[in-house]
Amino acid sequence: MATKKKAVKKAVKKAVVKKAVKKAVVKKAIKKAIVKKAIKKAVVKKAIKKKVARKPNAAFMKALTPSSTLSGAIGASAVPRTEAVKKIWDYIKKNNLQDKANRRMINADEKLRPLFGKDQVSMFDLAKILSKHLS
Repeated sequence: MATKKKAVKKAVKKAVVKKAVKKAVVKKAIKKAIVKKAIKKAVVKKAIKKKVARKPNAAFMKALTPSSTLSGAIGASAVPRTEAVKKIWDYIKKNNLQDKANRRMINADEKLRPLFGKDQVSMFDLAKILSKHLS
């Protein structure tokens, strides 16, 4: 009789353990599904944000007329500030005006010397110098 009770207790204990393990597995699966769903939602939100096109700033696109000294290098037509910087860089590269030893420095030729006011300027000062000659 004692052995029957032990066997029953053992069987009940085994069933309880199996049920607990099953519950844990189900909980883990549910957690995993929730995490996957959250990740998917974040990816979709990110994709939606990327699809929204950026609008250009109107101030950058406004056509400005170059001064007479600047028009010698980039032309006399009215261009936006960004295009003026691009054209001056094209002129610098075409005429090989970057310093050989220090590529950050730009050497002035006959057209750029009156614009720069000196023989050599830093590339970081270029936009500041150009803004003085655009109106």
